[in-house]
Amino acid sequence: MSKKQSLKELRQYIIDRNPDEPEFHQAVTEVLASLEPVVAKHPEYTNAKLIERICEPERQLMFRVPWLDDDGEVQINRGFRVEFNSALGPYKGGMRFDPSVNLGVVKFLGFEQIFKNALTGMPIGGGKGGSDFDPKGKSDNEVMRFCQSFMTELYRYIGADTDVPAGDIGVGQREIGYLFGQYKRITNHYETGILTGKELGWGGARGRKEATGYGAVYFLQDMLSANDQELKGKKVVVSGTGNVAIYAMEKATELGATVVACSDSDGYVYAPKGLNVDLVKQIKQVDQGRISDYPERSKGKAEYVSNGSIWQVSCDVAMPCATQNELNEDDAKALIDNKVIAVVEGANMPSTPDAIQAFTDAKVLFAPGKAANAGGVAMSAMEMQQNAARESWSFDYSVDQLKTVMCEIHRSCFDTAKQYDRQGDYVFGANAAGFKRVADAMLAFG
Repeated sequence: MSKKQSLKELRQYIIDRNPDEPEFHQAVTEVLASLEPVVAKHPEYTNAKLIERICEPERQLMFRVPWLDDDGEVQINRGFRVEFNSALGPYKGGMRFDPSVNLGVVKFLGFEQIFKNALTGMPIGGGKGGSDFDPKGKSDNEVMRFCQSFMTELYRYIGADTDVPAGDIGVGQREIGYLFGQYKRITNHYETGILTGKELGWGGARGRKEATGYGAVYFLQDMLSANDQELKGKKVVVSGTGNVAIYAMEKATELGATVVACSDSDGYVYAPKGLNVDLVKQIKQVDQGRISDYPERSKGKAEYVSNGSIWQVSCDVAMPCATQNELNEDDAKALIDNKVIAVVEGANMPSTPDAIQAFTDAKVLFAPGKAANAGGVAMSAMEMQQNAARESWSFDYSVDQLKTVMCEIHRSCFDTAKQYDRQGDYVFGANAAGFKRVADAMLAFG
């Protein structure tokens, strides 16, 4: 490519070079839209073709994963690991086991991870992985056999100073345990630092399951404060009922907000006087039930709406914490009509580009996932620290460290936006700050 091509032309070049990967195209488009003033101020980035280099993964792995089901029949899935950028440290990012996983999805997640990890200020690069395997409905033995086959291929590419995978959708402590067990079996190394998201008894970090949700609320708290608002007394709507959503609800409630709605894939529950987060945790985490069980178990203190949009619920703060592209332009307009003042992404890219534009035009405070949901990977990096030092931190100390990191991420986004006369534009601030840190390291390395 010519050094003089515009960012628009560069975007088209990247799309043409990576056809049929719409999620990756969306992630690249979102970042490149923020970079024009940055590259104008730093022509050395263009001269070194840093954008082209960052948009091209350092390594892409795709491999066959054969495994035996309980009927003795061979099943075959695909495994992926995209080691995107190691300028700031070993590749770091989760693994997703879900039928929706393909190379484009993994590249989108890995690309986002580069800048998310950079924003933490910690020495970690960006990567992501997974498989189109669906753990739902599988027995423990089937999940174990799949994980063992997956790790039999992956083990040769990972290590504490090379690439450190973690969990994501479909990959919890059960799956991490099976993966680690197979790694240990093959290598004869008890190297806890090669995976994060482990159980406490064998190298896990206190506060890891809470970290993404807590971190998003810490970012929200700072964002409101920087814009002369406070979280206390605000009505909050949270999509999802996984770890991110539940612990975002828990921390928001603890800090004085009222969480009035949450959802799962079947519908949402609305409690105008506030949800009982402990009851939500009991239903979803202990009983493995559906959120539709909540109204009866709360003795009628809530309403359940099946197949409805949670974003129709009136609120001050919306926190999409379920999955990518769950909040579209119509949802954004509904929230704006209901006077929402802030939207904080707890999931990876849950808002569509049109939704983000609507929030921007309406001057709604908007925190992108690469900044707001960085708490999970920050705590994973702390788990790596503890593994390297053979230490185990207390829960309170871990959460204090998490809060410090999230406050620094907010400050970096806020200050960078202000530096470029884009005050309050957290999308720009996050993209510019994350990109600049990675780009400067790449320049330093030659």
